Amino acid sequence: MVTLSMLWMPILLSTVIIFIAANILWMALPFWHHKDYGKIATGDRIVDLLVDVPSGQYMIPSADWQNMSKEERERMQTRPGGLLLMRNPMQFNMGAVLGSFFIYNLVVMIIIGYLSGLALPSGARYAQVFRFAATAGALAYCFHTISDSIWYGKPWPVTIRFIIDGIIYGLLIGGTFGWLWPR
Repeated sequence: MVTLSMLWMPILLSTVIIFIAANILWMALPFWHHKDYGKIATGDRIVDLLVDVPSGQYMIPSADWQNMSKEERERMQTRPGGLLLMRNPMQFNMGAVLGSFFIYNLVVMIIIGYLSGLALPSGARYAQVFRFAATAGALAYCFHTISDSIWYGKPWPVTIRFIIDGIIYGLLIGGTFGWLWPR
C-alpha cells in the first residue's frame, strides 16, 4: 500500500499545476471562459432592487409549488426564473479567493492521492497510475456542473467548457502522479 506521506510530492506538484492551469484557462485565455456570463441590459435596475438582499443563494421566483393553484403554476411556468448567487456587498479579495482555491485544489489532490494509494502498489507502471489518477481527477473536476445545466438551466456550452477543463486537469494530474509515483 502507498501511504499519503509517500505521495506528498505528486500531491503538492499537482496542486500547483492545476492552480496554474485553471488560472490560465479562466484569466489568460480570453476566448475560453470570458463569455460564460451574459449581460442583462437592465442590470443596474436589478442591482438597485437587490441592494438589501443579504449574501446567499436564492431561487427566483421563490414559490411554494405545493400550495399554488393550477392556474398559478401555469402562469409561473410562462415567466422567467433562475438561481441567484448574491455577494452583498460585492467586495472581492482576490488574494483570499486565490488562497481558498489553492487549498480546495490541495484537498482534491489529497483525496486523489489517498484513492490512488489504496488502489495502486508502489512501483506501479506509469500508464496504470496515469489512468487511475487521471480518471479520479476528471471525476473531481468535470461533473459538478452538469446538474446545474439539468436543474437550473446553466447553458450547456458553458458546462461543456467546464467538462473540457476537468479533462485537462485530469490529464495533468494523471501525468504528475504517474511521473512521481513511488518506485
